Amino acid sequence: MHNRQPLKEILIATQSHWDRPEVRPAVRENFGKMINCRTPALGAEVFASETEEKLVHHTCKSRSCPSCGQRATLLWQRDQWSALPDIPYSGIGLTMPDVLWPIFRQNRQLLHDLPALAAAVIQQWVQITFSVRVLILVVPHTFGRHLNFNAHLHVMVSAGGLKEPEGRWITPLRFDRRKLMHIWRYAVITYLRAALKKGSLASEASPEELRVMLKTQYERWWNVYVDPIRSKWHFLRYVARYVRRPPIAQHRFTTVTDREVEFLTKDLKQKRVVTTHYLIEEFVDALASHVPDRYTHAMRCFGLLAPRTKRMTSAALFLLLGQKKSLRPQRLSWRNSLRKYFGIDPLVDNRGQSMHWARRLKPVAR
Repeated sequence: MHNRQPLKEILIATQSHWDRPEVRPAVRENFGKMINCRTPALGAEVFASETEEKLVHHTCKSRSCPSCGQRATLLWQRDQWSALPDIPYSGIGLTMPDVLWPIFRQNRQLLHDLPALAAAVIQQWVQITFSVRVLILVVPHTFGRHLNFNAHLHVMVSAGGLKEPEGRWITPLRFDRRKLMHIWRYAVITYLRAALKKGSLASEASPEELRVMLKTQYERWWNVYVDPIRSKWHFLRYVARYVRRPPIAQHRFTTVTDREVEFLTKDLKQKRVVTTHYLIEEFVDALASHVPDRYTHAMRCFGLLAPRTKRMTSAALFLLLGQKKSLRPQRLSWRNSLRKYFGIDPLVDNRGQSMHWARRLKPVAR
């Protein structure tokens, strides 16, 4: 393998392993898109000047593709900047013990409810403590640094809240990680116990073993992280890294052969960079576990950011804060977004002349 595009080369080399009927449809669809990204298989646009022609292949736009995420992330930040009030925010990381990760990997339908559970936990705590409602944005994540399955959530919460009966904005709100941990732990364990009772929890363990395990995990400490209060721009950059971030970046690969994959990983326990090894089929299986099912949201909004609530209260909230709500920015074209964020104009030929759209090429079957 030449390793110019290591992830694409790995998927092409192992297509017979993942492109099978028993593999999840979302995995087959996304991996197929990734190997066709920026190739004739997806078609192309042709741009021309008086002296040159330029062929621009279509991108796959898969959330798992390392080549398609950066521009989408920057455009998402631009949209959110106009939608969110300019107030301080706090970041909260909600994790769970590693023995629970396999349950969510085997029962992927349960992952859908984790963001709602997290939002309910935070809103319940701020309501009890401050009697306010807050803005909540939740980004679910399934991968760790070693590409292991690690179900956890990144949450952005406003560090102020609306006291509705009085029509006042209360700030600052200080989040107590210990109390949040207790409510979060109770919510997740109760949710899993209910799924077990309904018989909808698939596992290699017996129901009795699962009940004992859930009881044990309920009695231990869970890690909950609360970041310092920061500006809107800081947390938009923080959250954006996770909204469209692929499980592994291309630059982390060190060795890719027909049998093995090696990549660099920051080990937080050892506080150094280490090399992670996978057999190539094991690597593909690990990567496949992080491909989201179709129609799964990369982020979800709750509280004062919930779509229905936002439509009803957004204008009043900006007025209460003494801020002017910005109009949603016009969508940037492919050319203008590259100009703005990367400082390049893709539609200028070698003589500096502007190029125009000439024609479209249909997809070519591989």
